[in-house]
Amino acid sequence: MAKYNNIELLRTTFLRGPSVWTYRPVLEVWLDLGELEDFPSNTIDGLNERLTAWLPDLIEHTCGIGERGGFIQRLEGGTWMGHVMEHVIIELLNLAGMPAEFGQTREISKRGIYRMVFRCPEETVARVALKWGHQLLMAAINDEPFELKPAIQAIKTAINERYLGPSTGCIVDACTARRIPHIRLNSGNLVQLGYGAAQRRIWTAESDETSAIAQGIAQDKDFTKRLLSACGVPVPEGQIVASADEAWQVAQKIGCPVTVKPSDGNHARGVTLDLSEEAEIKAAFALAQPEGSQVIVEKFIDGVEHRLLVVGGQVVAATKGETVSVYGDGQATLQQLVEVLNQDPRRGPEHEYPLDWINLEAGAVKLELNRQQLTPDSVIAKGQAVLLQRNGNMAIDCLDDVHPDVAYYASLAAQIVGLDIAGMDMILKDVSKPMLGQGAILEVNAGPGLLMHLKPTSGTPRPVGMAIADHLFPRDAGSDAGRIPIASIVGTRDNAFIARLVGWLLQLSGKHTGVASSEGMFIANNLIQPSSASNWAGAERILTNSLVQAAVIQTTARSILEEGLAYDRCLVGVVTDMDGFESLADHDVLEPGQMRRVMRTQIDVVLSNGVGVLNADLPEVADLAELCDGEVILYASSADNETLTAHRANTEARRAGGRAVLLKGTQVVLATGAQERVLGTLDALVLSGGIRPDTSALLAAIATAWALDITPELIGAGITTFEYAIH
Repeated sequence: MAKYNNIELLRTTFLRGPSVWTYRPVLEVWLDLGELEDFPSNTIDGLNERLTAWLPDLIEHTCGIGERGGFIQRLEGGTWMGHVMEHVIIELLNLAGMPAEFGQTREISKRGIYRMVFRCPEETVARVALKWGHQLLMAAINDEPFELKPAIQAIKTAINERYLGPSTGCIVDACTARRIPHIRLNSGNLVQLGYGAAQRRIWTAESDETSAIAQGIAQDKDFTKRLLSACGVPVPEGQIVASADEAWQVAQKIGCPVTVKPSDGNHARGVTLDLSEEAEIKAAFALAQPEGSQVIVEKFIDGVEHRLLVVGGQVVAATKGETVSVYGDGQATLQQLVEVLNQDPRRGPEHEYPLDWINLEAGAVKLELNRQQLTPDSVIAKGQAVLLQRNGNMAIDCLDDVHPDVAYYASLAAQIVGLDIAGMDMILKDVSKPMLGQGAILEVNAGPGLLMHLKPTSGTPRPVGMAIADHLFPRDAGSDAGRIPIASIVGTRDNAFIARLVGWLLQLSGKHTGVASSEGMFIANNLIQPSSASNWAGAERILTNSLVQAAVIQTTARSILEEGLAYDRCLVGVVTDMDGFESLADHDVLEPGQMRRVMRTQIDVVLSNGVGVLNADLPEVADLAELCDGEVILYASSADNETLTAHRANTEARRAGGRAVLLKGTQVVLATGAQERVLGTLDALVLSGGIRPDTSALLAAIATAWALDITPELIGAGITTFEYAIH
C-alpha cells in the first residue's frame, strides 16, 4: 500500500469568543493536504473501515446531512481529509468527556489548503486533541497501528489539568444557561460571572459573599463547634489535644467510643471513627496530626453521615453516606477483592468520579485493617465482610427525605458561621425525623464540593449549580442579570473618535464608563493606558473592572479574525464601513465582498433587546440589518437615502422601529418613522475648542448614544463639551 505524506498543520489560532465561525471558542487550524488533496476518503483502501473500527461512534455524527450516520455517508461518498480530521478530533473530545458538537472545514483560495475549526472551551485541551486527531488520521490513511486509549487519556489529562473543576463548572454552566457571561480570571477555578459592575466572582463553590472571617471560622472545627453550641445547635462533645497520650486521656474523660480528626482538615482526610482502644486512639492521633494544625478528640455519635448543601439560607441538596466493605469468597486476597471494587465506574482518581479509589496503603484504611487483624495479602473467608472505610462516602441522594427540622438546623448553622454557601456535615440516625435527640452537626464547610450532588451514586442528581447561580443573580433581574451596557464599534473610519465621544456621553448620563479604543484605554474619560486597546486584551480589561457600569469597545476586522470578540453579546453593535480587505490577505480575504462575513460578527452578537447601528450611506453595511436580532438604527448623510427612507417606513418595532439619524441640509435630525426631531445644526454641534468632527462619524456617535437611551438633550449638550485630543 502506498504511503502518503503527512498533512501539514500550517498554523493554529484559538478564537476565544464570537468569531466568523460561531459564538463560542474554537481552534482554527490551517491545513495543507498536499498530495491528499487528490485522494478523498473513498479512494484510500480500508481507510473508512479503520476509522469506524477505532471510532465506532462516528455513526452518531449527523454532519451536514442532518441525520444519524450522515458523516459515514460522506466518508463513503468521498470527502476530503480536512473534513475527516475535524470529525476525528470531535469524536476524540467526546470520548474524553468533553462534548464538542461543532466543527467546520472550508477550502481557501489556494488549492489544497483548508481552514478547519472545532469547538473547545480551553485552548490547551484543543491543541492536545488536534495533535492526537492528526496522528490517528494519518495512521488510518497509511494503515499503521494506533493506540486509542493513550490518546483519550492524554486529552482527559489536559481536561483535568486545564478545565474548570466540577463545582465551578456546574455554576458556570448554569449561568451560561441563563445567558450570564463569564470570564475565567486564572488557570484555576477563579471565575468572574457577568461584566463590569454587574459581576460576581466564584472560586469553586465560594462566592464573593463568602467572607474571610466566616471561612476562617469554618476551618477551625473546634471553634465552630463552640460557636454552634452556644447558639443551641447540637454538636458532639470534644476537645483539642496536643499528643497521643492526651488524646487517650480526653477519650477516657468524655467516654468511648470517640472520633479523632484534624481541627482544620477537609475531605475526611485524617478522620477515624468509633475508637475505644488506647492503641487505636493513639494511632488515630498520628493519622490526624499531619492533616491539620491541631487534633480534636470528640464523642462518637452513632448514625449515618449526611452532607446538606445550604445556599442562601435554603437546603438545596442532601446526600448520605455508606461504609465501604468487601466480601470474601474464600479464594481471593483482600488486595484482589479491592482491585475488583475499584473497577466500579463510579470510582476514580479524577474530579469526574463521585467516589475515590480505595487505597489499602492509606492510613485510615490500614488502621481499619489493623483493627480486624488483616493485611492486603489476607485471604478472606467466604461470606466474611471486611470494613475498609467508614466515612467520606456521602454520595447517596436523600434530599426528598430531609425533615424540615433538620433543614432548619443546617440553615441556622450556616447563618451562625456567616456562610452564604455551606456544606453541613451531620450525623443522623434518620434524616426524615427531627434533629434533636438523634443527631448532631459535625462540621461546617466553606466552599463545599458539589460533585456528590451532581453525580450521586444513587438517587436524583440535583441542579446545585443553578441554585447557586440563582442565589448570585436573582431571577427578578431578568435577561440583564450580570450585564452592563456594552457598545462595540467595528470599521476603520474615525472609530476611535466615535468610541470616545460615546464614552463621554455615557459618563455624562451617570454611568462610570470604560472605553477601549485604538487611542488608548479610558476610565471615566481619564486615560489609563496610552497604547492601543482595540483588541481582546483591552476589551477584557474593561469588562473585568468592577467599577465600570458601561463599556464602549472599539474592535477591528483583524482582531475578530485572530482573537474573536472579548464579550459574548453587546447591547449596541456599530458597523461604520467594510474597508480594509487589502490588509487581510493573510486571512484569505482577497476582495471587498469577503468583508461581510467578518463584519457581520459585530451584528450577530447584538442582544434581542439591543440595537444595531449601521451606515446607510454604504449599501453593503446597511444590508447587515437583516442579521440583527434587535432593533436597527440607520444613519446617513442625506434624508433622500433610499435605504433609510424604506427603513423609516418600516413599523415592525422588534426588528427596526424605523429609527434613523440623518442630515437635512445642515440639520442633524433624529427620526422615528415619520416623526422628526432636530438635534442641532452641524455648525452648533462642534466639540469643545471649536473642533469640527467628521460628519459621518458624528452621526454614528449620535446614533449609538441614542441607541443607549441617552436623551437628545444630553447628546446635544455633551457633544459641545467633549474635549477631544489624540494622546
